[in-house]
This record gives sequence, structure tokens and C-alpha cells, in this order.
Amino acid sequence: MTALELDIRQIEQFLYREARLADEHRYDDWEALWTDDALYWVPAGSDDADPMTRMSVVHDNRNRIATRVKQFNTGRRHSQTPTSRLRRVVSNVEIIDDAGDDLTVEANFVLVESRERGKEIWAGRYTYRLRMVDGDLKMSYKKVALVDNARVLPTMSFLI
Repeated sequence: MTALELDIRQIEQFLYREARLADEHRYDDWEALWTDDALYWVPAGSDDADPMTRMSVVHDNRNRIATRVKQFNTGRRHSQTPTSRLRRVVSNVEIIDDAGDDLTVEANFVLVESRERGKEIWAGRYTYRLRMVDGDLKMSYKKVALVDNARVLPTMSFLI
């Protein structure tokens, strides 16, 4: 089976699981959802700013994703001591493009982060490229276009 043969419900279940793993800080399981050629991007200033010429909140290749997860797992990431309580809602899932090996899917999200300093609400649009690898659905790309990415953002010390 290829990603192109999946129905919308199977795709939604994958996106919901990815969100839950991040919310629960299960970063090893979350990292396992990525392909070897993955790109994780959170643009700053504009949804379509060129990440090679403009600063990004996050612009990680597969190796940097692994490094980020290792940092979280050390327990010495003091910005996450104690860890944020996170819950996100993923909705409006749409298949955008089904050309090539990857399936492009977009979805809206709202994320509530609760910390000692108070609550933050993060919202935006996810763009995923999904691919079947050895019978498992994986992400080769995830873009997080934050609603407020053109403004000063509070410290984000978790995976959005």
C-alpha cells in the first residue's frame, strides 16, 4: 500500500497520533514517525519565507530532529522543567496533492500550553508530506505556519 491509497480517516488517525505523542512528550515515538530525509519547518515572519535566506523558528533536517529529541531526553532541558502540559486539537484535514511518492496533507491546529508562568495558545496550519516506508506511514515534511509568526513569539521549548 502507498500513501496515495490511504483514505482520509487513516490519514487523520496518523495526524492525531503524531499530535498525541508530541503532547505527551513521547519524543522517541514521535521521532520514529519521520523518514530519513525529513524536514521540520516552523517559519518566522511569513508563512512562505525562504528558510535559506530568512530566520525560522525551527528548520531541522533529520539529524537535527534526532539531536533535538536527544536534548529533550537528557532531562537537562531546563526550559521544560517542569514539562509543559500540552493538548492540541487537529482539524480540517484535507488532502492537497497526491502526486509522486508523497501525499501532501494540511490541517488546522490549536494547541494549549500550560506552564507555571500561565497559558499560551498556539494556532496555525500544518502542512505534511506523508509517505509509506516499509508498510508504515511516515512524515517526510512538516511545516507549522503559526497564526502569529509575524509577531514576537513567547519562548517555545517544546515540539509544535
